Amino acid sequence: MMTGGLSGTHPATPEIQRLVEKVKPQLEEKENKTYLLFKAIEYKTQVVAGTNYFIKVHCDTDEYVHLRVFQSLPHENQGPSLTSYQTGRTKDDSLNYF
Repeated sequence: MMTGGLSGTHPATPEIQRLVEKVKPQLEEKENKTYLLFKAIEYKTQVVAGTNYFIKVHCDTDEYVHLRVFQSLPHENQGPSLTSYQTGRTKDDSLNYF
């Protein structure tokens, strides 16, 4: 994959699930909502000065959200940050750049 390009879609891994768990409080604060279910389904990556992760998350019944999470380079010692998100998504919505 070329730097800056979006990868193909991959099934979520335990590492991706840990990533979404770390940014879950950020989304809950922005949405003023508590999510009981928060399961990563699939993801894409974009290599920049770090990595952007585009992640489809199943939360509560038939609700899905798409998250864009930025993970800085390891030497910067910064945790992941939720940089953008889309609510009201469905199981069949594909992950695209946003």
